Amino acid sequence: MSTQQAPAIHGVIETVLYTADMTRARDFFETVLGLSPHNADQRFTAYPTGHSMLLVFQQGQTDDTVQLPDGMGTIPPHDGGGRQHVALAIERDALADWEAHLARHDVAIEGRTHWPPGGESLYFRDPDGHLLELVTPGLWPNY
Repeated sequence: MSTQQAPAIHGVIETVLYTADMTRARDFFETVLGLSPHNADQRFTAYPTGHSMLLVFQQGQTDDTVQLPDGMGTIPPHDGGGRQHVALAIERDALADWEAHLARHDVAIEGRTHWPPGGESLYFRDPDGHLLELVTPGLWPNY
């Protein structure tokens, strides 16, 4: 292993979840979480979330290399199985509003955590069973 330091990484740009039902997933992410798609087709939906994108792919639609139009390049195959986890940043003063909003949509809160540095987390599931977390500042040293 090299002792040379790697160049800096400045953040996570994309996070991916896979869905069994794109229509159901879009309804949840757009109606319950209030996200607006940047781009969408039958294969995926891309939602801006601050400086990153939440990508939702239809299961089984990323098994083959995708040839992009106009010679832009290719995207290699990828897939994810099982229930996954995504944490989404919210403001501290929005936590109670989110709890009420989720309740109005009959989304069960499965867990709450009060982190020692001061952050608060709410955990719930999307229709595919992925664990979603809304977290206030104070979870990590960089958030």
